[in-house]
Amino acid sequence: MKLSLEYLIREPKIKLEKNPLLLLIHGYGSNEADLFSFATELPEDYYIVSARAPYDIQYGSYAWYAINFDADQNKFSDNDQARTSRDLIACFIDELVENFSIDASNVTLIGFSQGTILSYAVALSHPEKVQKVVAMSGYINEEILEKNYLRNSFSNLKIFASHGTVDQVIPVEWGRKSLPFLEKLGINTTYKEYPIGHGVSPQNFHDFKAWLL
Repeated sequence: MKLSLEYLIREPKIKLEKNPLLLLIHGYGSNEADLFSFATELPEDYYIVSARAPYDIQYGSYAWYAINFDADQNKFSDNDQARTSRDLIACFIDELVENFSIDASNVTLIGFSQGTILSYAVALSHPEKVQKVVAMSGYINEEILEKNYLRNSFSNLKIFASHGTVDQVIPVEWGRKSLPFLEKLGINTTYKEYPIGHGVSPQNFHDFKAWLL
C-alpha cells in the first residue's frame, strides 16, 4: 500500500477490532530496517511500523533532515526540512489509522537519535495523535515544534526518555534537559541513563518494553 513514507510493517499476531500502533522512527543515516529488528521482541498485539526518512543521503541511508557543518565544524540542523518531516510523520500516522485497523487512541512513537528529535516534535505538536513516546538518545529542538504548541493539552501523553552517559554523538547534557522541559508542561515522564555510548543497550530495551506494558 502506497503511503506518504516508505515503511516496513509487522501486523499483530492477535487481531482485535482495533490494535495499538508502535511507529519506529530511525536515526540519521540509517533506514527503516534498523529499528525493525526490534519487532520480534515487541508485544504481539501491536501493529509495528518502521518508517523510512524522506531525505536520501546515499545508498541505503536516509535522514529526517540534513545536518550541516560550517567552517568552524559547528553542526547545525536544517530546521525547515525537520518541520517538513514532522508534518510528514503526523500525516503518515493518519494514513496508517485510515488503512489499517489501528486504535487511534493508542499510538506510540519509538525514536532513536534524530528519530527521537522528530518524535518529540510530532508528539508535542500533535498530542491528539500520539499517546506515548519512547525517546532514546535524542533531545528536544524547540525550533521545530508547532508555533502554538503550548496551547495543546498534554494530559494523555506519557514519555520514556533515555540516554547513554558516554554518548559521543548527542551529549547526555542535551538529553537531561528534556526532563525539566517536559515536567514543566505537566507531561508524565520517566528518564533513565545507561553507561553506554550512542546506542540502545539490552537493559534500555528491557526497561522501555516494561514501561510500554
